[in-house]
This record gives sequence, structure tokens and C-alpha cells, in this order.
Amino acid sequence: MELRHLRYFLTLAHELSFTKASEKLFIAQPPLSRQIKELETELNAKLFNRNNKRVELTDAGKFYVKEITQLLQSLDRINLKTQKISQNISGEFRIAYISSTFSGDITELVKFLSSKYPFVNFRLYEVPTVEQVVGLEQGKIDLGIIRAPLYSPEIETRLWFRDSFSLVFNRNKVNIRTEKEIKNLKDETFVFFNKEYAPFYYDTLIEICAKYGFTPKIVHESNNISSIIQLVKNGLGISIVPTNIVKSHNYPDLGFLELKKLNLFTDILLATPKLSDSEIAKEAINFLLK
Repeated sequence: MELRHLRYFLTLAHELSFTKASEKLFIAQPPLSRQIKELETELNAKLFNRNNKRVELTDAGKFYVKEITQLLQSLDRINLKTQKISQNISGEFRIAYISSTFSGDITELVKFLSSKYPFVNFRLYEVPTVEQVVGLEQGKIDLGIIRAPLYSPEIETRLWFRDSFSLVFNRNKVNIRTEKEIKNLKDETFVFFNKEYAPFYYDTLIEICAKYGFTPKIVHESNNISSIIQLVKNGLGISIVPTNIVKSHNYPDLGFLELKKLNLFTDILLATPKLSDSEIAKEAINFLLK
């Protein structure tokens, strides 16, 4: 017995016509009749009552239809699952993130994915949004964690979370408790992200300072949030960072003041190449959104 016998049988059982079944299967009627006869002989059971005018299923045939339909559906599901496992057994899954979002959540994500897909190599890359867009469009990144806005017809996104902004400063160098006092920082040194690295974010920080009535004196720039925090911690400047940073950089010397007055937010997006059918990407996004 071969799979084709079963598929021919189901087609005939559905059409109840050798003419229609043979047309649907793209074979001649005599070979189809022969295949059905071979199946009945092997089963030692009559599956169809047939004469010149009509074809009918026997009781045995009706039972066989039900069971074989379920069997082939299970086989199709097994084949699909096998293909996906085969695709995931060897190879890499590349996750890119911006430095200001790396947190325990991403660490937990990698632990989760590694346990679910033990034979996949998960690789993390710290990449700015501008470069991630190119990587996602070219299929070089499987999952990107980026900062909005994003304009690309080749990329699909989901909102991960919305973050506010906070002033961060060295408590021993700056004494500030309320947003009203921020305007007094016009002569202080600031540490920002490099404009070429994160142009939209850089412009947003300039806008924030303008709303508090001053233009920041930017002396130090960095491409990494940890470097920015370290410079602030060492008393070399003040910065404005996503509030979420507090969770991973909560040092005694640092003070954080959330900027609630402006009602400004920054959106963190989960991005994948458009039309990507990656099971791992779907699992990753569901994990982060739960």
C-alpha cells in the first residue's frame, strides 16, 4: 500500500465518479480503477459498490474514509512540523536591539528560545535603528528591537512598550528635585547619543530641552547607553534617557527625574521582515508581549 492509493481512494470517495476523480487526479480512468482494486485486494475489503451508472461507498468504505482522512491530516501536520524542525535544527536566529532597550527581558527571551529550540544558535547584536532597518529589509536580521518612527514597506512591526523620558544626573554634582528646576541646567554639560547614530532620538532630546527653555551644551556624545550612564555616573555631564533605563542602571550615585510635564513618549517596536513566516519570530514576539 502506498500513499497514492489512499489519496486516490479519498478523491473517488468524494467525487463518487471515476470520470470526475480521474480528471481531478490527472490520470486516466483505467489506472485509477486498477489502483482502487489493488487497495481493496490488499485490505481484503470491498470499499465501493459500482456499476455502469453509479459509484457508492460500502459501509467499510465509509469507515475507511473517516479514518484515512484523519490519518492523512495527521501526516500533513507531521510533515509540516518536520519541515519547521529541520529549518530550525541548524542555522541562526539573529536578534538586533538598540542599546537603550537591552534589559533582563531580552535575556529571558534568549533563555526561553534556547530551551524551546535547543539546536538553534541565537545571536544578539547591538545595532542602531537606522542600520537595523537595512538589515531587516535585506533579511539579515530576523527580529529587530528598534525605536520608532519606522517607515519601511518591507518591515512589519508590533508595539512592545511605550516609554517616557527621564533626566539622569550625578546626585553629588547636581541637586534637582522638580521639573521646574530643569531650566536652571542651561549652563550644565550634557551627554547625548551621537546624532548620526540615532538622529530622530537626538532631535527629540534637543526638543525636550527647548520645551524647558534652554539649548543643551552637549560636550560628550556616545553610541551606547551604558557609556552615557557611566559618563553621568562619573560626574561628566547630565543626560536625558528613556525611563525604562532605571531598571538596569539603578546606581546609588545616580538620580532620575521623570519628565512628566511634557507628556512625550518614545515607542519601542518589535520588527520582522515583511511576509516572514518564522515560527521562532512569532514565539519571540508573543513572549515579549505577554
